[in-house]
Amino acid sequence: MCGQVRVRISLAPIMIAACHCSGCQKLSASACSLTALIPSAGFEVIKGEPVLGALHGPSGYFYCPNCLNWLFTRPAGMAFVNVRPTLFEVAAWTTPFIETGVSEKLAWATTAAIHSFERYPEASDFGPLMQDYATRAHPQAHPRAKP
Repeated sequence: MCGQVRVRISLAPIMIAACHCSGCQKLSASACSLTALIPSAGFEVIKGEPVLGALHGPSGYFYCPNCLNWLFTRPAGMAFVNVRPTLFEVAAWTTPFIETGVSEKLAWATTAAIHSFERYPEASDFGPLMQDYATRAHPQAHPRAKP
């Protein structure tokens, strides 16, 4: 927000998600948090030093040390970084494809997500979800797929 920390995204998201869990509601001060799953190889901090904040568990939640904006999360053991997509200049990268934590969703909150999960997808769900997202996001790369 203030520009003291900047990141470079060199690979497109592998999926966009909205999380409705009460933890994300508190972290984002909103009905849900939005996240773009960026392959780790396509993410780098190019300016500043983000600081660890929020939940100090196996996943790191990183913030700007100046404005305290929540920038990204490094989920433990995953090959991607969760980046707040409202930081991007690509509007399409803000539309959720999946929504999680819907068991804690505020009654009035709705998204454009195609897939919904009461809690979180199982690890085995991610491959098919990412393939479905890739097919829908880039139908020209999958000639038999319909957007």
